[in-house]
Amino acid sequence: MARPSVKLSDVAAAAGVAPMTVSRVLNSPERVSAATAQRVRAAIERLGYVPNLIAGGLSSRRTRMVAAIVPTMAHPMFAELVQNFTDVLRARGYEVMLLLSGYGVANEAALVRTVLARRPDALLLTGATHDAPTRQMLLDAAIPVVEVFDVARRPIDMLVGVDHAAVGTAVAAYFRAKGHNRFAVFGASDPRAQVRATSFAAAARRGGGTVLAETVIPAPSTIGAGRAALRALLPVLTQAGAGERLALFCSSDLVAFGALVEARANGVAVPQRLSLCGFGDFELSATSDPALTTVSVEGARIGWCAASFVLDRLGGVAEARRVQVPSRIIERASS
Repeated sequence: MARPSVKLSDVAAAAGVAPMTVSRVLNSPERVSAATAQRVRAAIERLGYVPNLIAGGLSSRRTRMVAAIVPTMAHPMFAELVQNFTDVLRARGYEVMLLLSGYGVANEAALVRTVLARRPDALLLTGATHDAPTRQMLLDAAIPVVEVFDVARRPIDMLVGVDHAAVGTAVAAYFRAKGHNRFAVFGASDPRAQVRATSFAAAARRGGGTVLAETVIPAPSTIGAGRAALRALLPVLTQAGAGERLALFCSSDLVAFGALVEARANGVAVPQRLSLCGFGDFELSATSDPALTTVSVEGARIGWCAASFVLDRLGGVAEARRVQVPSRIIERASS
């Protein structure tokens, strides 16, 4: 025989608190002392109580669910962002619904429509370029929206941005300062990587350099794609004069690592013949041999900022918070 369902009042009695206190632990934990909240959660765990969060959400107009749409979790930077975003929100009693959009605009539009039907309290989006129907849906939803990883002239609401054009320009200047005048770039097909790649190539040419390759590889970036792209570039490297070097900027550290592996497999010395710079500062960058020069953009900080902005807005702060996260080149042995 099935046991009677555990009610909120049963949890209150087991924890020695009023039913309203249990409700606050579930819906507004910041209003309850840490000790009391711990006692209530222990009673919930012991009794196996499952709160009806949908019904509670309907009465309070809050679901205590925040949706996050990112292209992929295969990219360490997105994984770091989502982890921090989730940790900060969970500590305040919110859960994160994660959706993967890939890199297509149509996929994002369908996901936004689907997730808004579930009435999230807020929404995180990767990028700030959306088609007109998606943008209108987001404006009509009238919930906090935070766009990440892009800069935008007209953000929908809140923004935690990265200036990808500035990243490409800075890497070109870094290579020029080291005496390079021959350049190449491997850029993934997603919009942000392409901005970095085209900005890098343009800055290299403005400085009087020659861009020998602008290779577009499928998104998401992979080590294998980096190997394949470098393999196609081998004739340029092997036919060059003994003193000629090539500076290569890759759209992610995964691509740069693949290029490094392929270069070493074919006897191309790094950095003597091929100088490499990646993007993302992943763990493998510092531990590869030689260690990879890279551009660091703190995914964890982006996630923390985005979550803080959402919580402030849900807490009644009306200001549309916007911040640009800085990037910096970390020089290592590959350049």
